[in-house]
Amino acid sequence: MTVLAKDGTARPAEIPAVPTFREATRLWAKIGVLSFGGPAGQIALMHKELVEERRWIGEERFLHALNYCMLLPGPEAQQLAVYVGWLLHRTAGGLVAGTLFVLPGALVMLGLSSFYMLYNDAPVIEALFFGVKAAVLAVVVEAVIRIGRRALKNRMMVAIAVMAFLAIYVARLPFPLIVLAAGLIGWIGSRYAPGLFSG
Repeated sequence: MTVLAKDGTARPAEIPAVPTFREATRLWAKIGVLSFGGPAGQIALMHKELVEERRWIGEERFLHALNYCMLLPGPEAQQLAVYVGWLLHRTAGGLVAGTLFVLPGALVMLGLSSFYMLYNDAPVIEALFFGVKAAVLAVVVEAVIRIGRRALKNRMMVAIAVMAFLAIYVARLPFPLIVLAAGLIGWIGSRYAPGLFSG
């Protein structure tokens, strides 16, 4: 299979690399330890590690899986990790990815919360957590920008994303209603103006 490069020349499509089970286990442990910033930060870290650096999964498949995981109830970042783990090594891969995605963070949170309960009156600890909050916010903003650049491929997608943001932030509409409305707009648009709604 070939694809066209930006200069118009044909080149072979990249075939994702297949890691060993041990390599995948090490990576899921790394992601579990380093994934700060909630779902946005976790998804951005997975994208960086799985798609950009190791090329274990293609860009289109990653974004397609992310779209489905966002529609499912529950934590989309963990669902995405389980799906990619399953994709790479079937049931065992999904179980390892899901477990290692949660366990290191849970242990870190247990340690930090215990530390905070013991020493929360100390000014140094308050200043430390103040700085951590600012750093985590920066991680989330960077993650939104990184994933947004890849997922929002044309002006119509950007417009729908802006309208969805305003509906959540300004109008405070329920999230399921916003998702349904955005899906309906996409469906109607693809039928009546496919050129504007092609991704």
